Amino acid sequence: MELQLMGPHPFAVDENGAQITRIGTLFPLHGVLFTRAPGVHAWQRSEFVEYLNQGRAGAGLPPLGIEEEIAVSTESADLIFEPDHILIRPDPERMELAFVADEMLQQLVSKRQVRFLSVADDRVHEAIRRRGENWRLSAIPRDPIARRQLILGSKVAISGGRVYFYNRLTGTRWLTCEAFKNLAELDDDSLGRHLAEIADHAARRNRRGRPELAFFASDIHPIEAADFAGLAWTTLAGAELRQRYDDLRRRFTGSVHEGLRQDNVDDRAWCERMLYTLFLDGNEAQSEHLLDGLSPEFFLKVDWLAGGRFAAGEFLLDSIFEEADRNPEDLGLRRLCDPRAKGVIFNFIRDYGDLECINLGTLPESLSLERPQRRGRRGVFLGELRVRNRPEPVKRFIRLQKWSVWEHLDAGKDLLEAIQRSDEYTDYCLDRRLGCHQLGMNLSRRVLIRRLKETYRGKQARYVGHAIRTTYFEREYVPGIATDKLPLERFSRPGYAATFARLLGRAAASGLIVGRQIEDGRTIFDDGDEVVIEGADGLPVEVLVTDHTGAFADYIGSLDRYAGDYARPVNRRDRHLPAPAEFARAYLGAFQQELVRIQGDYRKSRRAFENLFKECTYDPAGSFAYRWECVLRRLDLLDIPALMDTVRRHVHVLTAG
Repeated sequence: MELQLMGPHPFAVDENGAQITRIGTLFPLHGVLFTRAPGVHAWQRSEFVEYLNQGRAGAGLPPLGIEEEIAVSTESADLIFEPDHILIRPDPERMELAFVADEMLQQLVSKRQVRFLSVADDRVHEAIRRRGENWRLSAIPRDPIARRQLILGSKVAISGGRVYFYNRLTGTRWLTCEAFKNLAELDDDSLGRHLAEIADHAARRNRRGRPELAFFASDIHPIEAADFAGLAWTTLAGAELRQRYDDLRRRFTGSVHEGLRQDNVDDRAWCERMLYTLFLDGNEAQSEHLLDGLSPEFFLKVDWLAGGRFAAGEFLLDSIFEEADRNPEDLGLRRLCDPRAKGVIFNFIRDYGDLECINLGTLPESLSLERPQRRGRRGVFLGELRVRNRPEPVKRFIRLQKWSVWEHLDAGKDLLEAIQRSDEYTDYCLDRRLGCHQLGMNLSRRVLIRRLKETYRGKQARYVGHAIRTTYFEREYVPGIATDKLPLERFSRPGYAATFARLLGRAAASGLIVGRQIEDGRTIFDDGDEVVIEGADGLPVEVLVTDHTGAFADYIGSLDRYAGDYARPVNRRDRHLPAPAEFARAYLGAFQQELVRIQGDYRKSRRAFENLFKECTYDPAGSFAYRWECVLRRLDLLDIPALMDTVRRHVHVLTAG
């Protein structure tokens, strides 16, 4: 059915650049998007019923009956208009209605401009997830500037001025203390109409049972709709009107804590309270929470990409890919429809077979602020797969190889050499993993090597347009918490700090031995790759290293120079620990014990260790076999007690005073 627009376009603006309307109601059975009567959705439904009755009268038919009018309202979808997005607020009981509305809206705007609200409701987000469309869930922006703009862009009017902040999730309009105070600047007629509007809508509930209007941050003896009731505000004389308004203004001001009385998006307390009120109230959640068990450090970090779903056993790529193919220069579409993601999706289908849907998101290369990306073209993905007859989704973590064919072509190599160098780097990565495992590092259980095809668009003009292979590594998603992002409240649990200290100390030993560093020489430890796994009792049971990035970067330097780096895990936490000295001793004790164990294992089985990479290329310029030899020699010569004394001298809580 072709969509008919009745009223201004959702993105239409007035002469001042402000959106003409912020809400709309779509009536799928009638093929109508109704954007007139921009105040509240109830008005739009009422006006559309009136429009239908006018048509029926013209055709000599009786007006709609009560049940028919209710049916018209029920079979409608509430919409909220942002400057460049239409947001559908679905009825969790009627998701098929929301999806029909979605299809019809795509006649008017691009699919990427239509998103869904109310995703915290299990019925809503499960329905969207099973369509492979996590990317269409609306969430709060991460950038502070964008957050402030979002708050300011939420100001709406009912029939008067834009004095309310609109909660697009619940439909409630929030009136602030300052906005109410500023009504004093209006003339008597305008003030009376505004007060009548407030009185009327504060007493109303929308079809989701939420108030049409409420009072922001009115926490101390809250002001209520009843305070405005019982008066014909538009008929009051000037003096009486002003007196009653002043009484309400003082009451409203007194009900709000002083720090929240001024509308100030640059004030952190006010901004966070308003964000909560507008975008988290009503059991709303971030779309990143959709991966059940997703660790806190991933919240607000996942950018969901276009995926796909299965219908009658056939996989259907998201239709947004077709739009991206038609608009190859559109950078936004290119990011959303990442061609590498498509290759990952196809590999998932080959590997798992009986899937229902696939959602794929992209992440920053590292969630550590201390590890800026410098060289190589990296990519990190998080996948969620629904496999038939499995109750829980399968979660996979994917990292593109840092130096693959593309990167070597960009470095000036010819295609054959680029392929060879890429394969050599894959072997190097796998050898590093084996070496880490041999030296006691507690790594994620299984890593798979996969390849995808992409079209080269890099620096070498002669190869642009060529199909090349890109290697990536796939592993299970570890449902734990990165050690550097562990909530401080954990340490207040009996036994938690000491257990965690011992596990972290053991992890430190292997990290030190293999010389983990980033390119500028900084040590990598306790900054995002080590993940705490907790048991049913809430205590740590394991620290797992999810990524061995930087292993064997330093293979010839003295380990003493890293003493301060490996004291840092204690120093950064000592102010937050119930018994910091006890934590330090547990950490250092486990650290030393693990170093002794690894050194002893090597000395007992020298040939097994030394022959592990015997068949690999040996080159003092830095081949892995050479690095392995150097690391083993350094381990054999290591004076562990002397090293641990040096680390201990860097631990503040053990040396202070």
